[in-house]
Amino acid sequence: MPSSPAQPEAAPQTRGLQTLVPSNPMMVAYPRLDRPAEPSASVPADEIACRNDLKRLGVTFQDLAPIRDGPTCGIDHPVKVSAIGSVKMKPAATLSCRMAATFARWTRKELVPTARWKYLSGVKTIHQGSSYSCRRIARSRTPSQHSVGNALDVMRIELNNGRDIDVRKPGWFSFRQRSFLNNVRADGCDYFTTVLGPGYNYDHRNHFHFDIMPRKNGYVACK
Repeated sequence: MPSSPAQPEAAPQTRGLQTLVPSNPMMVAYPRLDRPAEPSASVPADEIACRNDLKRLGVTFQDLAPIRDGPTCGIDHPVKVSAIGSVKMKPAATLSCRMAATFARWTRKELVPTARWKYLSGVKTIHQGSSYSCRRIARSRTPSQHSVGNALDVMRIELNNGRDIDVRKPGWFSFRQRSFLNNVRADGCDYFTTVLGPGYNYDHRNHFHFDIMPRKNGYVACK
């Protein structure tokens, strides 16, 4: 297989918040049966390089057949991620390879170390509420980044010590949880182009939305 450099870890970006209408992780399409990729299917060089990157990051994944759900929905070369190293993904997330690699790199280099620092524990499971889903951004005509596999919504994070951290805004006296979630949000802004969560608006009251939507001038919507 040809090789190429791994995805950049944290390119310089301009932080801020554009006017965004959020997606709703519960507003999903009809359930679909994932089809494994055909062995003979041709895969572009950049997709092969991305899969090599996933292997280096210790990602457990399955190649899926192309997803085509209309003119604005689909992934040419999707992957289904079930674990990142020892961290399980429940349910398994259907994503573009680039999004999978970005999320895996953030998980290994930011989320897991932050959990060890704050709670002296590793991360057992990331519970996600929405990966690929053919839909528009709520209350708009713009296709969601979920519709091309470039977005993932995290609902809660389960630690090895048994603690289950809900992303919903913690109470005033939950100092450790508040600090942990603040770190999760801030560190994500160095990897993703959009990070939205509790406090942004009502639709994001119970999850973090991460995506890699391309924007001009490296702009990052971080809130």
